Amino acid sequence: MTGYVGELHGGVGAALCPLCKSDEAVAFSCDEVRCYYRCPRCSMVFVAAHDFVSPEQERRIYDQHQNDPADAGYREFLARLSEPLLRLLLPESYGLDFGCGPGPTLSLMLEEQGHTVRIYDQFYADDRSVWRDYYDFITATEVVEHLRDPHFELNRLWHHVKPGGLLALMTRVVPSQRDFANWYYKKDPTHICFYAVETFAWLAASWKAEIVYGEGGVVIMRRAEI
Repeated sequence: MTGYVGELHGGVGAALCPLCKSDEAVAFSCDEVRCYYRCPRCSMVFVAAHDFVSPEQERRIYDQHQNDPADAGYREFLARLSEPLLRLLLPESYGLDFGCGPGPTLSLMLEEQGHTVRIYDQFYADDRSVWRDYYDFITATEVVEHLRDPHFELNRLWHHVKPGGLLALMTRVVPSQRDFANWYYKKDPTHICFYAVETFAWLAASWKAEIVYGEGGVVIMRRAEI
């Protein structure tokens, strides 16, 4: 079933965007499980908080992921981000992999190329000392679509990128409204916010950042030098 928010939740109304905090987000699509809103300011599509799974359910879903550093297919998948990032990094850069998951792999791939990488994950590597430091680069692969508070989390990541440093994100880009109705990516119950090309442009403008790479769902932004 697809349709309007009112079909499931008793009325169509504006919703607060979790990224830019606009209160003008409106109904975008509904399915048999939940409804989605779209923000006219930053173009994010998102799920309202009452449709989030619990943290316990979220952890159980992540525990089923098979993220094996020895898996060549998984490494090839992560190479969509690592290869363009490596072309931009200076030798022996210092980075953070945010949301590394149960089998940290991207960090190992970058360390194999001579870089130093710390890891953080709220479920699997909750080392909060990472927030005492600043980094030449920060990566987040297949993470930002899970964020309950993308405004806070993305701004925190950006704050910890050094001047001249890079923030590298990888996620699926929102398709057209018609294609969204049957989009496989929204069927994961832990996927609660979805980014359009315009969303990344809005982020770059708000941070006064330069988008130095944007292809295939990978976006790399450079922080301005002071």
